[in-house]
Amino acid sequence: MCEPVIFTVEEDLGGDLWLARTDAGDEVTCQRLASRSAPGRTTFAAVVTFDKRVELTLVGPAAQPRDGIREGRAREADAFVRLDTGYFDLEMCTGTAGGTGSSKWGLRHFGSVAEGVDLLPSGDNAIGGFYGPFFTPENGLVNPPEHTTVDVEVVERGPVMHHYRMRGTVPDGLLDELRGKRFAIDWIFTYGTPYFTRVYHVDDFQTVINGRSITNKITVGDEFEGGKGELLFDRFAAYGGTRYRAGDPYAEELVKMVAETTAAPRPAASPKFEEFRRLLTGDMRSAHWDLYWRLFCAWEGALEDDEIRERLARVRAAAHVRADLPERAWTLADEPVEVSAAPDETIFPGPASKTAEFHTGTGRTMVWWTSAPSGAFQIVQRRQSGWVNWGTNGENECPELPVGVEIKTAYGMFRDTWTDVADQLATPPLVTGGAG
Repeated sequence: MCEPVIFTVEEDLGGDLWLARTDAGDEVTCQRLASRSAPGRTTFAAVVTFDKRVELTLVGPAAQPRDGIREGRAREADAFVRLDTGYFDLEMCTGTAGGTGSSKWGLRHFGSVAEGVDLLPSGDNAIGGFYGPFFTPENGLVNPPEHTTVDVEVVERGPVMHHYRMRGTVPDGLLDELRGKRFAIDWIFTYGTPYFTRVYHVDDFQTVINGRSITNKITVGDEFEGGKGELLFDRFAAYGGTRYRAGDPYAEELVKMVAETTAAPRPAASPKFEEFRRLLTGDMRSAHWDLYWRLFCAWEGALEDDEIRERLARVRAAAHVRADLPERAWTLADEPVEVSAAPDETIFPGPASKTAEFHTGTGRTMVWWTSAPSGAFQIVQRRQSGWVNWGTNGENECPELPVGVEIKTAYGMFRDTWTDVADQLATPPLVTGGAG
């Protein structure tokens, strides 16, 4: 695997780019990292491919290389940047706060250059959103990626590394303790590398979700879309085996409440409510999932806050009971799980730090490593719509990933080797320095 390495020289070295030479005689471009350098020391980023060990020797300042990360023409109106990293083709967006899937900030287009397949072709979904504890029944289902925009700071931009920092504030929901919370997300992409890195930072918080005290834990969600009837990934696996419960009682209870709410007489309904009622007539199961929760979203204003609280409290109470019924047993699976064959095309796996979703036919695979385990996951592979989700939450939108955890996400034809890839993600190169 092509790996980025970060190393520091204990002296001031001018220039943005330097040339290094490996002990095998290969030339390597080194990018000076302004954010990590300081008086008397210079920090560089380089990308190398090696087996067990490689030695780099700085030669001198370098010209702009022929190869490196390149910026291209963006597709979305709110795009901040389109990148060809030499491995990934991706587009980072700032969002529009319009309350729909196409409003989301994050990576709204993503794929490998070699495969040439966009895993998010419509632009209506995104990789990298974070949701809980804000997107929960307790808080009135406020969706940070859809309901706010982000500013993006360029921390590093060069041929070897691009480092971006998103900043935003979550709109207020129903819970006082979650009001005014700010967040920042660091994204790092390096040239030719089959993975990218991100870290989420959120103002300190403590609340209660799904009957549990939640302190500084979040839901991170990565979405993918293959189109109706098609799944980009049709299996899920956790390192060492998957322990999970199938089905999503909360989602089923929410659908029931949507039907009850829209059917009830409402002489003085708001225009927003009437809009949702028109969209939610007919076959409820074929409606877009966003419409189920948006009816009860405090940000939308379709219902008064008190009614949202009352109705979602009933949904939670019913979902709590159904989630833990004796007949809803845990399954212990040593083999990858066919999620689309499970009830509601959803499973809730237990704790893990290395997970993967892959397609049995094409071999395309996404691998996630987190520097601390997430306590649970929600995995959806919904063939009817082609929507696939990897989320770090348990039942009833309960967030389970500690804030500040490093996430490395790899993509490629790793179906049969994904555990090896996960091990590599968990074990970065050991860098040591010496006098030359």
